Amino acid sequence: MSAEGGHARSVVGGAAARSGGPAVTAVPGGGSAVIGGRGGGPVVIVCPDREVIAARALDLVVDGLRLACWQLGEAHLALTGGSSAAALFERLRGDPRARRVDWAAVHVWQGDERFVPLSHPDSNWAAALRDWLDQPADAGVPAANWHPIPVEAAIAAGQGAGWAAARYGEEMARRLPRRASPGLPAFDVWLLGVGGDGHILSAFPGGSAIDESEELALGVPAPAHIEPHVSRVTLSPHLLRAAGSIVVMVPGAAKAEVVAECFTAPMDPRRLPAQLALRPNAVWLLEPGSAARL
Repeated sequence: MSAEGGHARSVVGGAAARSGGPAVTAVPGGGSAVIGGRGGGPVVIVCPDREVIAARALDLVVDGLRLACWQLGEAHLALTGGSSAAALFERLRGDPRARRVDWAAVHVWQGDERFVPLSHPDSNWAAALRDWLDQPADAGVPAANWHPIPVEAAIAAGQGAGWAAARYGEEMARRLPRRASPGLPAFDVWLLGVGGDGHILSAFPGGSAIDESEELALGVPAPAHIEPHVSRVTLSPHLLRAAGSIVVMVPGAAKAEVVAECFTAPMDPRRLPAQLALRPNAVWLLEPGSAARL
């Protein structure tokens, strides 16, 4: 199927070839790159395993942050949670390549957070602190440049996820640079994962976070279909259109069906929110299991 029909060129063999999915080209290093999704879509790299996904993600993060620091004097990174983030955080903390970044010029934000205290095992920010950020001051991002979603402050004030989202939106509007087009607050590098139901951030299928809105961050009711069953705060996924670069990490054979649907099904972000990350400035990092149906 042609790009004009909504999909990239097909590849010989496999589900992608039969359904108009992305085209696959071999690349060195034990992986393969899927160049294009929809017309002007993302690059996809199929890595041998999760560790190589983390290594490739590190390269993309380092390059994106260095470019922003060189161009703008500072850089803004939006984090994701989950097991994919943990492997990347480990490399950001200890890999020599991470030392190429001037971390004093980097600001770290959250893409989403569970509405639980920092002491709770489901806290995304607690995981980021433990696995990466909480290290000697001269070795990483200064604490003054950390921008957690204010869940702790909301709980202390007896407020809910909506209150935390409003405060975070105010901080984003005040502190983030804006792209000339489309005029939205912009992250230089945005990390994402994809849920088995096709969600990104805490924007779930059919949820209000998918709707176009002027809100930069939103409170999300506790999902009944996916754990943990707690309310969330999420950035609006529509801010992705202003991001400098997007890195989507999707390991695991359990994600094969949803990955294939994202690339081959008609565009319907209300059903598959992850389709909002099928952008020309995005790189999807898969492994053979998650890419099996492409």
